[in-house]
Amino acid sequence: MTSARDRRVYAWENRVVAPLDRSVVPFDRMQAIVDHVWAAEGLRWPPRVRPLRTSRATVATGSRLAIEAPPQLPTWILLHEIAHALTSTAGGQGDGHGPDFVGTYVRLLVTHCRLDRAMLAETLAVDGIGWNPEAKPAFLDQG
Repeated sequence: MTSARDRRVYAWENRVVAPLDRSVVPFDRMQAIVDHVWAAEGLRWPPRVRPLRTSRATVATGSRLAIEAPPQLPTWILLHEIAHALTSTAGGQGDGHGPDFVGTYVRLLVTHCRLDRAMLAETLAVDGIGWNPEAKPAFLDQG
């Protein structure tokens, strides 16, 4: 079920992020990008990329252990799923589209898509979307 917060994040992405990043990643390159982002975050053991199980409503999914994707994805959607992987645990608990997820996603967009952080922060504020600029991967605190 999609919450009001989810709808706000998706609407913000479609209005702000999608027009600024038109790049598309073919499936056979996705694991390399996930591995690169994971290493850039100073982490080991990235989630595995695997084919998306058929679903009409789902574009892609991301969790700590796996990212499921179709034959190609816009880069910003792949980064969205990587942000889910970074803000969830192997047990499946995560931030959904909450402040830690959005903070992580913004960091990825700035670092890997070269989007302007101030512009992203301003548009998030306009859309009433809270975010944590200091967000860290959820599983780092799990000893």
